[in-house]
Amino acid sequence: MSFANFFFSSSTAVARWVLIAVCIFCLAPQNGIAAPPELEVATAEQVKVASERVLDARIEAVKQSTVSAQITDRVEAIFFDVDDYVEKGAVLLHFRDKEQRANQDVAMARFQEAKSEFERVKEVYEKKLVARASYDKAEAGLKAARARLNQATEALENTIVRAPYNGIVVKRHIEVGETARVGQKLMSGISLESLRATTHAPQSLIANIRKNRKARVILKPGVSVPARSLVISPFADAATHTFQVRVNLESGQSNIYPGMWVKVAFQTGEEARLVVPRDAVARRSEVTAVYVVENDTLSMRYVRLGGPAGDGHVTVLAGLKAGDQVALDPVRAAGLVVEQRRGAADE
Repeated sequence: MSFANFFFSSSTAVARWVLIAVCIFCLAPQNGIAAPPELEVATAEQVKVASERVLDARIEAVKQSTVSAQITDRVEAIFFDVDDYVEKGAVLLHFRDKEQRANQDVAMARFQEAKSEFERVKEVYEKKLVARASYDKAEAGLKAARARLNQATEALENTIVRAPYNGIVVKRHIEVGETARVGQKLMSGISLESLRATTHAPQSLIANIRKNRKARVILKPGVSVPARSLVISPFADAATHTFQVRVNLESGQSNIYPGMWVKVAFQTGEEARLVVPRDAVARRSEVTAVYVVENDTLSMRYVRLGGPAGDGHVTVLAGLKAGDQVALDPVRAAGLVVEQRRGAADE
């Protein structure tokens, strides 16, 4: 190795060690320094928070369906494919419709004929020139012609398959040119507007879930959405002895998609916990800490956190006690500590 390579590699190593030393110095608990009076603080308090049990769950669409053929005919055109977004009422595919149009034309002509005949007989009947039986026969013929027209119109409408709701196409079961039979699957889709998380709760937990009926879906640490409602199975699975629970979410949720694995926190009761504002917590990689003001001095203290406690607070499992004063601006508090240390070192 040349001297230059050795020098630069050594310089890089020294820089890394200096950086590590500075980080350790800033993160290590230090003796307290004088706290400025204008530093805003909050008090760690014991409050009653919801006790929760967290279970794994899977996101699924509430609306998921497969449209099927209502006629037997050949597919002429398909307008959407897998992963395409479709709006409610959009045309998904089109069948050949020559026969249906011809049948509707015939039915329309017969309906017009029956209508004219009924009006003629009605006019004569009102003048009491024909028997009631003739009037009834003409009326029955008109009703039959109208029924055949409605049937032919419906058959023609069935040649066009429309989306039942806004959603995503997840599977296509037929191709252009293929002949579909009545009841044959055409397309499967799901809606992203209404989602739910489905999980299976053990029987030891189901009584508390039924009693509280509150839950939240945890998307990632620190990010969760409340449940709109719970649907709990009235019976347990005979093999697993668990109850299926469906946690319905509010409509319009973003960044949540069917098939995702999430966690659901079910409220099982209440318990006393120590809480502090979430903004007071400083996070440095794996380390969490707060800056405590005690006897007009400021010092950093490591803490172990629990879950969120609502209203921007978080529970503290270890490191603090009720009544401790914590700085609401940990960044400024850290800067004060560093300034005090530098001043002491310069002296």
